[in-house]
Amino acid sequence: MINKIYEKIKSFIKLNYKFLIIFTILLFMFYYEFPYIIYKSGGTINLEDRVIIDTEYTEEGSFSMSYVTAVKGTSVFILLSYILPDWDLIPLSDITGEGNDYEDVLEIGKEYLNDGIDNAIIAAFNESGRGIKIKDTINIVMYISEYANTDIEVGDRIISINDYKINSLDDAKEYVNTFNEGDTLKIKVINNDKEYERTATLYLDSDNTLKMGVSFKTNYDYETEIPVTVKMKDNESGSSGGLMMSLAIYNALVEEDITRGLDIVGTGEINSDGTVEEIGGIKYKVLGASKKGADIFLCPEENYEEAIKIKEERNLDIEIVSVSCLKDAITYLESR
Repeated sequence: MINKIYEKIKSFIKLNYKFLIIFTILLFMFYYEFPYIIYKSGGTINLEDRVIIDTEYTEEGSFSMSYVTAVKGTSVFILLSYILPDWDLIPLSDITGEGNDYEDVLEIGKEYLNDGIDNAIIAAFNESGRGIKIKDTINIVMYISEYANTDIEVGDRIISINDYKINSLDDAKEYVNTFNEGDTLKIKVINNDKEYERTATLYLDSDNTLKMGVSFKTNYDYETEIPVTVKMKDNESGSSGGLMMSLAIYNALVEEDITRGLDIVGTGEINSDGTVEEIGGIKYKVLGASKKGADIFLCPEENYEEAIKIKEERNLDIEIVSVSCLKDAITYLESR
C-alpha cells in the first residue's frame, strides 16, 4: 500500500516537476519576507464618519488624515522598489529598533493612536471653550533604551520620581534636568495593581541631553460636556493623525464652519495642550494627499521644508501650510 502511494507521488513529480519548481519559486517570491519594509505614497481618511459628536453644526468641506502605505519586504516588492520612484526600501531594524519585531511595533502604534485620540479630544474641547474635566493622568512606560541603567519595565505606570509627582512627560523632563549625569533616581511605579520602587541612573545621550532612557506616554481619564467618539480600524495605528482629528472635533463643537468648503488634509502629532509635533513619512503623505485632490495640506513646522520640496519637485497643485499648534491651524482656516 505504502509502495503504491510512493510510486504515484514519484510519478506525479516526474510529470509535473517544471510546474512544481515554478510554483515553489513564485511562492517564495510572494510570501517569503526579508527584513525590509517598503514605504510608498498612501492616501487619506475622511474623518466625517470617524468623529461622532451629537451637535447640530455641519460642514461644507472635509477634514482628512493622511497616511503612509507600508508593505512587507517580499522579493517582488523589493524588486519593485528599485523600479518605481516613490517606493522606498527601509531596513526593518530602522523601524523596530532593538528587541522588537514588526508586530510589536504595530501594537505600540495602536497604543499611540489611542493616546493621540485622547490628546485630540482634550485640545479641541479646550480650544472651543466646551467643558472638559481631567480626572486623572496615567503615565505608561512604552520603551526602554538599550543604554538605560534601570529596572523599570515596559507597562509600568509611573507615579513619582524621588517622591515628586509626575503628571506628564514634560513634568518628567523638567524634573530630571534638575539632576546631574550619574545621579540615581527612585521611581515609584504601579504594575498589575502592585506598587514597586524602581531606580534609574541618568546619562547623557549623543545630543548631550540628560536621560533616564525610558519613554512613556500619558493617558488621561476625562469627562466631556458633549460625548465624543473617534472610530478607528484594527489595522490603523500611530499618533500622526492627532492634528486632523482635533480639527474635526473642534469644527463639530463650534458654530462657524472653518473648512470653508475645502478638502483639508494633513498630519501631525498633537499634545493635550494643542502643540503639534514633527512626524515621519511626510513625502508619502503629501503625495497621497495630492493624489486625492486635496486643496490644503497642513503639517508641523519641522516637516514644512521637506513638504514644500516635494510639492515643487513634483509640481503638485496643493497648498502646503505649516502649523505649530492647533490654534495656528484654526486661525489660518478662519482667515480664508
